[in-house]
Amino acid sequence: MSVLSVPFHLDERLPDFEPPLRPDLVLDPPLPAGGPWERMAVLYEQVAQAVAVERAAGRVPIVLSGDCTTSLGVVAGLQRAGTDPALVWFDAHGDVQTPQTSTSGYLGGMPIRQLVGGADRTVPDALALRPVAEADVVLVDGRDLDPPEAEFLAGSAIRHVGGDAVPLPDRPCYLHLDVDVCDPAEVPGLLFPVPGGVPLAMLGTAVRRLLDTGDVVAIGLACTYRPGSGATPALAEFASAHLP
Repeated sequence: MSVLSVPFHLDERLPDFEPPLRPDLVLDPPLPAGGPWERMAVLYEQVAQAVAVERAAGRVPIVLSGDCTTSLGVVAGLQRAGTDPALVWFDAHGDVQTPQTSTSGYLGGMPIRQLVGGADRTVPDALALRPVAEADVVLVDGRDLDPPEAEFLAGSAIRHVGGDAVPLPDRPCYLHLDVDVCDPAEVPGLLFPVPGGVPLAMLGTAVRRLLDTGDVVAIGLACTYRPGSGATPALAEFASAHLP
């Protein structure tokens, strides 16, 4: 295991980033002027390089960041290391928006769609990221879907399951955890809280089952909460108990 910290929310540096694990490496490069995707392409190139090095050394990188788009760099890095991973994606949201479907325009709502070959292609093209087959993606929970997301998922091969019904992979996989998948009562200060959610105990059981297969080749933890909110201690306890 190696822990990589990426203290950014999209292309904005987070000076008060509070990851629940102590990092072995912090990726904090200066970003050029330009649009958000162009700036993130530079940042995620660093992520891809670091992930590829860790995998080449036989380690499972845990990548901590402030949102879910960092996954583009993680998956690109796995591909560079010779692995085309399946995705097991825990999230309260669908993350399958496009610039045309998103009413908010929030870029952090698009990464699954980008990983399977759609939405904005600036970062995937810059990283030479190969699309992941929809049938190799499992969205866990996803309880807060906008109508275009629900329509896309209904017509796609992406599997959408509950937190108590996570299928085990039969091939190398990238495990992505957006902490807003959890019940906001257990993880305070979430940026995008959705009532209900997966209890931490259930999430821990699901994560352990996945890790015990030996097929998880990287883990992404999207720390989508406000610094000082009290989420860090709860998630640090969860991470120490359930992550490798």
